[in-house]
Amino acid sequence: MAKLRWTEEAAAWMEDIYRCIAADDPQAASRVVNSIYEKAQMLGEFPRMGHAYRLEPEGEIPVFTYGHYRIAYLIRSEDLIEVLGVFHTALDIERYL
Repeated sequence: MAKLRWTEEAAAWMEDIYRCIAADDPQAASRVVNSIYEKAQMLGEFPRMGHAYRLEPEGEIPVFTYGHYRIAYLIRSEDLIEVLGVFHTALDIERYL
């Protein structure tokens, strides 16, 4: 099972998602953020569950969709997966990756 590491940027995206939703419904915000986090934890066991997005010198960057969000991650090695960001599907992911 690979170790899952969240970048500071990915953590900031999650905080932004929470704040945006919490403005209307703090309980819903907690549910959404926790659900995204739990889904991302599956990457430790299934690192290839996303679709190929881009190949970089650092490694492969797949993306998978969960609800209204896309989770982009870097497969650094068989033992390390790095979550790069969590993006609402309405956003142009090209601007951020």
